[in-house]
Amino acid sequence: MSKALGLLSGGLDSTLAAMVLKRQGVEVSGIVFVTPFFGAERARKAARQIDIPLLVENIGEEHLAMLKNPRYGYGKNLNPCIDCHAMMFALAGRRVLAGEFDFLFSGEVLGQRPMSQNFNALQAVAKHSGCPQLILRPLSARLLPVTGMEEQGLVDRERLLDIQGRSRRRQEDLAREWGLGEYPASGGGCLLTEKSFTPRLRDLLTHQPECTVTDVELLKLGRQYRLSPRAKLTLGRNKVNNDALQALGGGERVLVRAGSFAGPTGVVSGAPTAEDLELAAALVAAFGKGREQAQVMVRLTRGEDTWELDVTPLAEEVSQRLIIP
Repeated sequence: MSKALGLLSGGLDSTLAAMVLKRQGVEVSGIVFVTPFFGAERARKAARQIDIPLLVENIGEEHLAMLKNPRYGYGKNLNPCIDCHAMMFALAGRRVLAGEFDFLFSGEVLGQRPMSQNFNALQAVAKHSGCPQLILRPLSARLLPVTGMEEQGLVDRERLLDIQGRSRRRQEDLAREWGLGEYPASGGGCLLTEKSFTPRLRDLLTHQPECTVTDVELLKLGRQYRLSPRAKLTLGRNKVNNDALQALGGGERVLVRAGSFAGPTGVVSGAPTAEDLELAAALVAAFGKGREQAQVMVRLTRGEDTWELDVTPLAEEVSQRLIIP
């Protein structure tokens, strides 16, 4: 029995690809990669539903380094899909080369995405992965060149599929036929494809090209304010945000909290000057209970150091000019 490892996002296509192989007797496992932009929950749910083992691997730092300078550029937003898929195949391919599996597969469908899943893009992904001879795309395999896996008899080409195009009708028909009761709607699952997230990320990459995974995690919380080209403030909207910011505000990042009145938690990242920190304190004061006061005491913490500033809460029209959409 051959053994295959699939890139399992948890979406309908990758789940069906696993089922195509499983139904012809291949021993199937899935692998999902975790970054600040996408997680593993959908893949875990899909793996449970079709009863296959799932490997989970965090590649946040490596993925962010690729995102800053993708070989094939970005899609509609800041999604480097070709480079991302190639990276995932390369990382999963190490397990095949180590003898754990015989080949790799994915749920990619020829022509489903005009930029990242046309024939040339699929070929580019395979080549850039460094292991093109190991990759099978079961949903469109009969429309693609014969692979070594088919030639070696590891899979039966006649039982692979010939799906192409953007319609999901055939996939949905197969899901009903094969008893796949639950699956997520198409799209979603990756912040890099979301229009609302792009301005925040673009601002970060522009002003802090050395940004880390933690800096990206901050983008997912509360309000974002550009204090200066050197520094930005993340300001919590609610207790969940505030608790998360409290946990992320370590190292050189400065935690900012109102001291004399209840208010939100803020984290200043980048390389702030004294003027940046005073502006951040005034912003925190503007969203606290003391926003109508002439002055508010705000407490700042960096590492083991804590100090206080007395500031005037920032006027709303000024804070609106600083916000990152």
